[in-house]
Amino acid sequence: MLLLGRSHSPRREYCDRSSRRNFLKIGGLAMGGLSLSQLLALEAQAGIGSSHRGLINIFLPGGPSHIDMWDLKPDAPREISGEFMPIKTNVPGIEICELFPRMATMMDKFIPVRSIVGSEGLHESYQCMTGRRHDEQAPSGGWPAAGAYVSKILGPVKTGIPSNVSLMYHTDNSNFWGDPGNGGFLGPRHAPISLVPRGRSTTGANDDMVLNGITLERLLDRSSLLRSLDRLRRKIDTSGGLEGVDHYNQQAMSILTSSRLIDALDLSQEDPKVVERYGENSPKFQLDGAPKMVRNFLVARRLIEAGARIVSLNYSRWDWHGLGRGNFPRSREDFPLLDQGLAALVTDLHERGLDREVTVIVWGEFGRTPKINEKNSRDHWAQVTCAMMAGGGMATGQVLGATNRYGEYVTERPVSFQEIFATLYHHLGIDIQSATVTDLNGRPQYLLDSGVRPIDELS
Repeated sequence: MLLLGRSHSPRREYCDRSSRRNFLKIGGLAMGGLSLSQLLALEAQAGIGSSHRGLINIFLPGGPSHIDMWDLKPDAPREISGEFMPIKTNVPGIEICELFPRMATMMDKFIPVRSIVGSEGLHESYQCMTGRRHDEQAPSGGWPAAGAYVSKILGPVKTGIPSNVSLMYHTDNSNFWGDPGNGGFLGPRHAPISLVPRGRSTTGANDDMVLNGITLERLLDRSSLLRSLDRLRRKIDTSGGLEGVDHYNQQAMSILTSSRLIDALDLSQEDPKVVERYGENSPKFQLDGAPKMVRNFLVARRLIEAGARIVSLNYSRWDWHGLGRGNFPRSREDFPLLDQGLAALVTDLHERGLDREVTVIVWGEFGRTPKINEKNSRDHWAQVTCAMMAGGGMATGQVLGATNRYGEYVTERPVSFQEIFATLYHHLGIDIQSATVTDLNGRPQYLLDSGVRPIDELS
């Protein structure tokens, strides 16, 4: 089923004083009216749609093992080094796990970050969506997620595509691993639009706009989907019911009836060779984690191209401990899939000339214990975690930070979650030194704490 989270963008007027909904009615693309080229021409006249930068935020729920993925310690005792060996990459001096061979051949396009500190050690996506900790004093309404700030400050790029999009699947642990954050004190209009092509039903039905009967298969059947939307729109317009729907749902309806969004989600419109190189989706949920929908990396790229500014995803479940097959057998399953998907995504960005425009970050809430436990697995380790970054015009082909010989703590260049977000905002074109947003008490708030700066080494 296609779930569209309640749209949280305000009603906007363009330079000709036309609302977005009126613009869609004039264009009528989803109803079989103007061609795409005609719609683009009208958008240009209306001042809608320009070159923009984007962010793909891939969250690995559960705490991926820094010491097994991108910061191996082959000279440590076996109870620390584990079962995997590092391999050389195409950048001299950088080595990563042997189960990431594709990424190794293109490490000049990546940045392993080995020294992230400040994790609060909680099984939540919160820090990877906001850069904040729960124990920080927040203004009334709470801290907005990064996508909400971007939606507020930069606004939409193109009609029918929200700035802030979530492809995160709902998870069973109170959705801590499927939460893309919210609008905080900016309000629900800047919260992410949730597009879940296939996922578990949620208890938050009142927070979502659900088109009953539209399954993933019907989503991919574009003509059938458009007929369904056409009937729904005519029924509401004929009854006059749309006027009684709050403006959030009107915006949601505009998004749903835009062919641009449907096209971005429809991988049948992509070159089959490109789709194939991402690997195969595995729609089975990983216990209380997310499914392995690796082709959603491609959907994210298509959404950015279509006009989204931030797309957040969750991928698989990385809290292994010793459950089921444990750390190393699960690594042998999940690492190669992630390797293939990330290599395909970054290759795509470079081939399409988007490597300076689109930033990619892949990370989790904390790392894993250097010492292997009695179940041949690793437990939670909040002292240090890692990330992999790419694109954004950053200085790739380098490692940022280092840990000691056992991977226990940072010895070089500690990096905070807020520094990561300062860097991401910078590459989205936001000056964090001057950009402010107003909270519910009318006070201007900076996006990050005073003194936080983008990471100089990545500029």
